[in-house]
Amino acid sequence: MKGKTYLTIEGRREGYAIDQCRKSMTVGELISYLENWDDDMEIYLDNDNGYTYGSITESSFEEKYEEDEDDEEYEEA
Repeated sequence: MKGKTYLTIEGRREGYAIDQCRKSMTVGELISYLENWDDDMEIYLDNDNGYTYGSITESSFEEKYEEDEDDEEYEEA
């Protein structure tokens, strides 16, 4: 039986807020990096060192906005 080749993205827990995480790739860096693989290769999220996996779909992405302290001061005025 022939095996399946796939790509994984390792999920890492680094903090409770994004400012506690190391530098993350930009969209451009990710696109450039993914050009190293075939367009039809599936990608999975690798959690807990391969103990569990998750699929990545269009609904996996969500644009978010983090308010900084200056935003909060403006809202209080």
